[in-house]
Amino acid sequence: MRATGWMWTAAAVCCLISPVRAAVRLPAVFSDQMVLQQRSNVTVWGWAEPGERIKVKGSWQRFGGASTVAAEDGRWKVRLKTPRAGGPHTLTVKGDNEIVLKDVLIGEVWVCSGQSNMEWMFSRMNTEEARHAVDTADFPNIRLFTVKQEFAEKPKADCSGQWQVCTPQTARDFSAVAFYFGRELHQKLDVPIGLINTSWGGTPAEAWTSAKALRAHGGFDEALDRLENPDAYLEAARKDYQQKLAEWENSLTEIDPGTKENFQHPLYDDSDWKAMDQPTPWTGTELEDIDGVVWFRRVTNLPPSWARNDLELHLGPIDDIDTVWVNGVRIATSTTWYKPRTYRLPAEVLRVGPNVIAVRVIDLHGEGGFCGKEDDMRIGPPGADVKTCATVARTWKYKVSHVGAVPPPPPSPEDAINPNTPSVLFNGMLNPLIPFRIAGAIWYQGESNCDRAIQYRTLFPAMIRDWRAHWKQGDFPFYYVQIAPYSYGNSQAIGSALLREAQLLTLKAVPNVGMAVTMDIGEENDIHPKNKRDVGKRLSLWALACTYGMDDIVYSGPLYRAMKVQGEAIRISFDYVGSGLVARGGPLTDFEIAGIDRKFVPANAEIQSDNAVLVSSPQVPNPVAVRYAFRNWAQPNLFNAEGLPASSFRTDNWPIE
Repeated sequence: MRATGWMWTAAAVCCLISPVRAAVRLPAVFSDQMVLQQRSNVTVWGWAEPGERIKVKGSWQRFGGASTVAAEDGRWKVRLKTPRAGGPHTLTVKGDNEIVLKDVLIGEVWVCSGQSNMEWMFSRMNTEEARHAVDTADFPNIRLFTVKQEFAEKPKADCSGQWQVCTPQTARDFSAVAFYFGRELHQKLDVPIGLINTSWGGTPAEAWTSAKALRAHGGFDEALDRLENPDAYLEAARKDYQQKLAEWENSLTEIDPGTKENFQHPLYDDSDWKAMDQPTPWTGTELEDIDGVVWFRRVTNLPPSWARNDLELHLGPIDDIDTVWVNGVRIATSTTWYKPRTYRLPAEVLRVGPNVIAVRVIDLHGEGGFCGKEDDMRIGPPGADVKTCATVARTWKYKVSHVGAVPPPPPSPEDAINPNTPSVLFNGMLNPLIPFRIAGAIWYQGESNCDRAIQYRTLFPAMIRDWRAHWKQGDFPFYYVQIAPYSYGNSQAIGSALLREAQLLTLKAVPNVGMAVTMDIGEENDIHPKNKRDVGKRLSLWALACTYGMDDIVYSGPLYRAMKVQGEAIRISFDYVGSGLVARGGPLTDFEIAGIDRKFVPANAEIQSDNAVLVSSPQVPNPVAVRYAFRNWAQPNLFNAEGLPASSFRTDNWPIE
């Protein structure tokens, strides 16, 4: 039958008003060059049109594959059996459209998480060892995935990131600890290794734990309540913030010469200022030990078409606080170190030709300065991409204006929900990975919980159990780093020793965990020890021995087991002694002993047998307790013969004053 004109018109209208079917979509963790866990049932999931039939097949499967139908919310998932390690393979996902993932390897997949010492990239390490590691990081069968840093009030279904082949170029911006760990596994096991780095500097354990687990743990309800009702909090908090911020900025005039002398003025003579390429974090530069105020200036030329319209200035994240002026006009102040800066520049403050940008950077503690990438630093029309903008990276002039304490600014109400907020990193950077099949997890964190070490005794185990409950892989291996000695502003205080103790106690509180001890690699004035190689290697020893069954490996340094009073001395026995205890570089150090008065004094300590040390002091004829390296900063020297250091410990459980 021949269609009439009105029939064709009706058909065309129907096509126009029919809803467009949603294309099958995969989460970011599924992409070309990925690694899937070998010899397991891996979960593949994604989104499609409700009711759409999805078929998933790996090239290693001769027949079948798996199929399902997308649920009412568009979600779908299937399970696929994977073979032994190998590849490359393809993974095909087909609905109304088809996705073919190429260069897929089958091997061992590990999640690598924590705060800055896990995040720490090779690009921030200026050591010969680090340079050599990067230059030789040509491992086609190691694949790297970095989760973009993002916090969220509710659990997210997806994240941003991309699997990459490990090369000198890709390794440079990857976690050094994770790389060293993965390299050891790859070389010892001879299988592909997938490393998923999801970490964020300065963050506490509660940020990486789900809200449900934190509610059950207790102690975080106020912050969690604020997450559930942020608008009510913001409305109440914004009223006095601007006034307090203005008062704070006025107070800087009293301590900062640069503010008094108008370093921001476009006609200010900065000819005697030094030059520094940006972005450059202060670690490794002459500003490394500066806590205070440093001013930066740069001249940027603008064409007429730009200077007569509003522009956006991007500076990337700045640690900790910055205020920006353009041609002497104050633009804004940002007080949140982790947020990339984007400032709107009104046309009336701009000029055709040279424009002077001045930035006052305040570092309160630790790292400081411009901490992003070159592409983060640019100027251009609002919303323009990197290619359309002009760079403001590389050469800036700078001058140290004030060294010493600076009062912190009032907290912005918008920053009340930040990367340190309980549950937000679990929501934004961990939940999107679940239930991607993994071999296990490695963890390097704790520094941000030192002021709540007693709480960490239960919080850290709760976090581990929480991850396992969500992944539904049973008690998968979880290996973590015991934080290294560091002064924390008071070398003799014991806050970090208590945190290390909490980590030590976790070995008994949770099954299938392991702890890499780092008592020998700490640096008194740097919370980021440069030796990341031994950290990664020590984590790999736990994995090789306890996950992969290499029973000839000594995988831990000596750990305190028991004490026994012997006359005027105390005998301390240890587990994990390997071939025996060793005092490295001379007599044993950092042992203390106390009597019933609980006053600890330096003690004499001698190795009595392969697994025991005898501790005494003439000042304590009736000893009752011993401590070893139990303070923030120490350089202890008890090891086993295999070169692994002993953990700090105490035999008492006396309350901490």
